[in-house]
Amino acid sequence: MSSLLHHSYCSSSPLTSRSYLKLNFFPSSRIPASQNGVRCNLVEPLKFENGKPYTSYLSSSTTTDQATTATATTPSISNAPYSENAHDTRLRIFSGTANPALSQEIACYMGLELGKIKIKRFADGEIYVQLQESVRGCDVYLVQPTCPPANENLMELLIMIDACRRASAKNITAVIPYFGYARADRKTQGRESIAAKLVANLITEAGANRVLACDLHSGQSMGYFDIPVDHVYGQPVILDYLASKYICSDDLVVVSPDVGGVARARAFAKKLSDAPLAIVDKRRHGHNVAEVMNLIGDVKGKVAVMVDDMIDTAGTISKGAVLLHQEGAREVYACSTHAVFSPPAIERLSSGLFQEVIITNTIPVLEQNYFPQLTILSVANLLGETIWRVHDDCSGGFEPYSSLGID
Repeated sequence: MSSLLHHSYCSSSPLTSRSYLKLNFFPSSRIPASQNGVRCNLVEPLKFENGKPYTSYLSSSTTTDQATTATATTPSISNAPYSENAHDTRLRIFSGTANPALSQEIACYMGLELGKIKIKRFADGEIYVQLQESVRGCDVYLVQPTCPPANENLMELLIMIDACRRASAKNITAVIPYFGYARADRKTQGRESIAAKLVANLITEAGANRVLACDLHSGQSMGYFDIPVDHVYGQPVILDYLASKYICSDDLVVVSPDVGGVARARAFAKKLSDAPLAIVDKRRHGHNVAEVMNLIGDVKGKVAVMVDDMIDTAGTISKGAVLLHQEGAREVYACSTHAVFSPPAIERLSSGLFQEVIITNTIPVLEQNYFPQLTILSVANLLGETIWRVHDDCSGGFEPYSSLGID
């Protein structure tokens, strides 16, 4: 049985109104349960669960511009199951080309169909966007992570926003599961740019009225926007998955791969059986270059769960795993919301250091980058429910998704 798991859910029959889909679907644990082992408990279990794998309605087609000799290959998004009243609502969801599978899952969870949009690239790389349906007076949600290639996807998002603004949309929300340039959020040396602020200004000036982001690299990035920002966390989805595994409570320890992630790891540990915390102290000598120095905390004979917001080249987390094994950790798990996976991340993660690498689908992972230890969880239900809450102007009872209680 393949160890690659993708948790999401999409009904094959039309959804009526807002029927929320729940399905307990968890694989058998890879962690052997001891005789005295107990299931990990969440302090606040999720109210909306993940489900089984979903096959998206995607195909590729080639579009030719009749006015020029430019050609482009554009993903074609066909109709998905949707509610009978889908066209009666003023809510519209459009997908960019960065992660159409996630967009389709979100629409399917909400019982809607994706809006029809034409996106293509001319021979010189210019991006062309045209909405294929009216959005006048509608609340429009544009799903487009600015993942690699970051510049291409960011520019596509800006042009999509501009197209909606010029089509007289009432409100435009940029749904950015992964916010690129978030790491350039402050000046650590002289003459550096703060690219996160620049990108926030671009999105605002393009015409967005609101931003919905998932697991920003640092919470301060919300302050760079002059428009409302809804910040949700993908980690509760990972917590929900970990809670299904049988791990002896006394053997569990949550590890922060660096000092900057201590607050995130502490909140994660508090939610997961109030597990003890360990910290990997490292010294970074340059971008994407890290050197591990020492470990703060006890991991000997324990199952270590390393928690981070993103995995880029996997240098930090893999060197941390080496240190944890040297300090006597029995097993090491890597948990991250965003799987950037820049080379040589796949080689490092699949080298045998990790029992399991748990990520979400905020960034699409190419099939050739799958490896046996990889587990992919879907955040479609999380983002879909958040969109409903924003559209309905309500938030009650949604705290387990909206906050990890970081203090």
